[in-house]
Amino acid sequence: MRILLLGDYSNVHATLAEGFRALGHECVVASDGDHWKDYPRDIDLQREFGFRGNASFLWRLMKALPKFRGYDVVQLINPIFFELKAERLAPFYRYLRRHNSKMVMGAFGMDYYWAHVNTYQRPLRYSDFNFGDTIRTDHEAKRFRTDWIGTPKETLNKLIASDCDGIVAGLYEYWITYQQFKDKMVFIPFPVKVPAKDVLHEHHGEVVLFCGISKDRSAYKGTDIMLTAAKAVQKKYSDRLNLQVAEGVPFVQYQAMMDSADAILDQLYSYTPAMNSLLAMSKGIINIGGGEPENYEILEEKELRPIINVQPTYESCYEEIEKLVLHPERIPLLKQQSVEYVKKHHDYIKVAQQYLDYYSTL
Repeated sequence: MRILLLGDYSNVHATLAEGFRALGHECVVASDGDHWKDYPRDIDLQREFGFRGNASFLWRLMKALPKFRGYDVVQLINPIFFELKAERLAPFYRYLRRHNSKMVMGAFGMDYYWAHVNTYQRPLRYSDFNFGDTIRTDHEAKRFRTDWIGTPKETLNKLIASDCDGIVAGLYEYWITYQQFKDKMVFIPFPVKVPAKDVLHEHHGEVVLFCGISKDRSAYKGTDIMLTAAKAVQKKYSDRLNLQVAEGVPFVQYQAMMDSADAILDQLYSYTPAMNSLLAMSKGIINIGGGEPENYEILEEKELRPIINVQPTYESCYEEIEKLVLHPERIPLLKQQSVEYVKKHHDYIKVAQQYLDYYSTL
């Protein structure tokens, strides 16, 4: 099978491509590397600011277009699959539709349905856009809502979702917000390349807690609250907690900083661990973040409970971090279960096969 993956978030497509190739299929990834994260790709579509950067990007994109023909499946990471305005992307989508067999759209992150459903229908107890029946009004939530609702992005998202052959949701949250397309939608876990060797970092002495801050999205993802709680715990237990923080660093450097941690803080408003958390868990690093019952239910997981689930409050974060510091005897089991969990549900080759099985039904 020939597969083209357009765009990337959090290394999803680059990792999936490795799985496809390991199973004997041809796969090309064309992306911008998710901006400063610089994930690997076969065709570089990174766009620099300024006239020369724009001209270079458009020249490379037009040069690459003939290479985007003749695939059995083209999968888009998002309705915004090239770094262009939404109103300019519809012709590119139609080009891809015309010159390839099947089109699949990923429900992997920010888009119209994620913003609209969580704002107005609110199927989740909390999300990036709501706390219960209360709509979030912080700057970033308002910005994303304004960006996607009642705009050309909404029009494009509706066009692609309605026209494409299939939609893949990578997390429970995205699956629940795309229920109107359930006849052609499937949930498939995110792919993770589990380290070949046992990389479990043994815990000795103080608890090492890692927090990665994404540029301009700290409040939106809840990192501000989690980090504030962690700093308060560290102040109280300065000899028991070592807090490490990374902000805006490339993916390779980020991984190196993460590797020595016992636990990671990530995604306060999530029900589930996303790619950053799963990568950490694959290395035996405990995830403090999203681990709601719905996450385990959609995976049909009845035994493993490696995630320290927190509610979207400062108090919950403080309480769970403090518990870990005061009861470090929990750490070895949680580390081991974290690795088992990722191997069982997110192994990149196993996930790639799930995609291939889904593609064959389209």
